[in-house]
Amino acid sequence: MPNALEISSITVVASAADDDSAARDRPITGNDLETLGVSDNFLAASGFEAKVGQAALLPEQSPIVIAIGLGTDEPSAADIRTAASALWRACAQLESVTTLLPLIAAPALGAEVALQAVIEGLLLASYRFDELKGSPEATSQLNQVTLVAPDGVDGDLVLARAGATAEAIALTRDLVNRPGGSLTATQLADEAVAVGESSGLEVELWDRERLAQEGCGGILGVNAGSSEEPRLVRLTWRPEDESRATLHLVGKGITFDTGGLNLKTFEGMKEMKIDMGGAAAVIGAMKAIAAHSPDVTVIGTCCCTDNQPGPTATKPGDVLHIRNGKTVEVLNTDAEGRLVLADGLSLATEDQPDLIIDLATLTGACLVALGQRYAGLMGNDEQAISRVQTAARQAGERVWHLPLPTEYRKQLDSQTADLSNIGSGRFGGTLIAGLFLQEFVGDTPWVHLDIAGPVTTDEIEGEFTKGATGFGVRTLLEIATGW
Repeated sequence: MPNALEISSITVVASAADDDSAARDRPITGNDLETLGVSDNFLAASGFEAKVGQAALLPEQSPIVIAIGLGTDEPSAADIRTAASALWRACAQLESVTTLLPLIAAPALGAEVALQAVIEGLLLASYRFDELKGSPEATSQLNQVTLVAPDGVDGDLVLARAGATAEAIALTRDLVNRPGGSLTATQLADEAVAVGESSGLEVELWDRERLAQEGCGGILGVNAGSSEEPRLVRLTWRPEDESRATLHLVGKGITFDTGGLNLKTFEGMKEMKIDMGGAAAVIGAMKAIAAHSPDVTVIGTCCCTDNQPGPTATKPGDVLHIRNGKTVEVLNTDAEGRLVLADGLSLATEDQPDLIIDLATLTGACLVALGQRYAGLMGNDEQAISRVQTAARQAGERVWHLPLPTEYRKQLDSQTADLSNIGSGRFGGTLIAGLFLQEFVGDTPWVHLDIAGPVTTDEIEGEFTKGATGFGVRTLLEIATGW
């Protein structure tokens, strides 16, 4: 179970069975502000303008009325999740609430989509990470939410799907939020195995000996300075009926990144517990995919190790032998994520999938270029790129397409090996990293997501709390279920 999704009970009722006995929100659009029965002074003081994500507790109303802003445009599913999150925060100290939000959103989105978005928004906004606190504080009194949905909606089915998605995202958040001392590579692998076994997935676990036998020199090279064992985990979902396609997801699982012998500064190192965010997203996505049962085969590979400056660590100038036969001169041990992904991507191509997607907190340069809200997207196939862009848009996760300029490839040339792990120039670090990864996918359609920015957030916004966001899970689920 995820660390904490605080809502204990959600009930879905048909519109004809609306119960006015509990506190109820009143969804408000920009044109409806005058109908609220409150003064302009109150609206000005509260700052309520009916924007998406705004909420206001209205005075002198019985039962209690909470105005929920939906903006002036037709809301998307992401907008409804944001609105539901605002509702959660507005009524967290109430014991119960009845909301018409699924009913209001249904004409624009469809009844099931609207209902699922509301449930996910409520659950994810209630997430908290407190497993390492000695005496966690209760943050909410709300234990009963009643959702009024249109007639004919299978509330139990939608509730199950939304709950499974929220739990998968919360699990990913849990993993990313844990410090490196509480989540070693073996522990991350154990979490993946536990998810696989509980979700009915096929599970394969490789230890250091197996990695050596399989020629995974990238993972072993990064792990060389560590006292902790490396691991590679493969989780596979196979549909009962004929599979229409095969997808392979690859996640970077560096449970803590010191930079190795190219040691990071304190500022560069203090947040490096997040460097396994790609693997965490793959684990969460595989859990959600198993719950949604798409008719495609999905394989999730997690490349797990930490990166430490031990006496046996890989040294600048050392050459590593990657699974696909290529050799890499390591000019910077802090460019380690691409080395473990090189093995993971090489393995993925051997399954001859229809699409490979890798996720990694790969470069600080991507964070500089796109900020904290966008993931960088690169790939070798226009159709694959378009598919992932569409899925991300439907999922409400922001990505931005970046190029892979062939003229930059020469920066990876090495006199000693087939290629080096960093470029010879100062600029375009994200693109150079993408070009490096491209060397290990051959002709297989492939998309790379650099999630260094959106893997965490410093703000409480919409369905997100401070810390890990669970970015990537929803996009991967959209691709698998929408193929």
